[in-house]
Amino acid sequence: MRRHLFVSTALSGALALGAGTASAAGDPQWVQTGTAYTDTLGSGQGLASRADGSLLYRGLVSVPPALRVKGWNHIGDPDIARGHVFDAYQGADTATSKMFAVTTPAGKRYEYVHQLTAGEKVNNSFAAVSPDGQWLVSGEWGEQRRLQVFPAPLLNPSTAPTGGALPEAGQITLDRPVRDIQGCDFVTDTRLVCASNDATGTLFPEIRPLLQVDLPHKPDGRPVTGSVKSLFALPQRSVCTGTFETEGVDYDVTSGTLRAEVIPPGVCAVATAVYSYRQA
Repeated sequence: MRRHLFVSTALSGALALGAGTASAAGDPQWVQTGTAYTDTLGSGQGLASRADGSLLYRGLVSVPPALRVKGWNHIGDPDIARGHVFDAYQGADTATSKMFAVTTPAGKRYEYVHQLTAGEKVNNSFAAVSPDGQWLVSGEWGEQRRLQVFPAPLLNPSTAPTGGALPEAGQITLDRPVRDIQGCDFVTDTRLVCASNDATGTLFPEIRPLLQVDLPHKPDGRPVTGSVKSLFALPQRSVCTGTFETEGVDYDVTSGTLRAEVIPPGVCAVATAVYSYRQA
């Protein structure tokens, strides 16, 4: 995820955004069911659904001071599994590690640090936990042909119970390149949806597409190849003109609701749009 500088000027009018229908050439089809808005500084990096249907948001101001002083100055798109909150942290561009913080239902936070391997980028854009709670998927910025897979801290018995080192497990090799993935979430045991901020139109026809990644079997910590296709372009609608930015994505398995965040340009960037979808 790139870092943001937001203008603090209040919006002078409502954002002129509306619901619509999104579809792919084939199955599944996602129909837009609503649009909501949330404070960008507190919520513009990502979101995750709790078991009760409420939403957890993360933004630039979500980094706790105790972690910021350690150099973790950026938080990505979170996930929630078994009541545990998984946050993806990164530091300066010169950092040699990235960190996942896990907060238990009781409110205890543990830090798991991954040392970068050869060729690995410092970016830690998101955390996505497999439905069985055993594997944590994350990704890097720029053009990539992989997603990274780690044992899910605390939930996978191979990880230390109070934080520590987090080595990478088998990667998900993608059958085609993707660019600037801001967040992913599991829809089924073998399918992820990922929000891309790619506006070039060179990898997929859609601008800032929502991508689908299908796996041949559920993650097991071993290398696997994922099949990628673009579902539809995320909305870019605002009274302001300029560059939009895709952010986090979440799938609420209880309600079947898919949500994706898009930050509008200019002064409208103070409010992030959250678009909701259901499968038709």
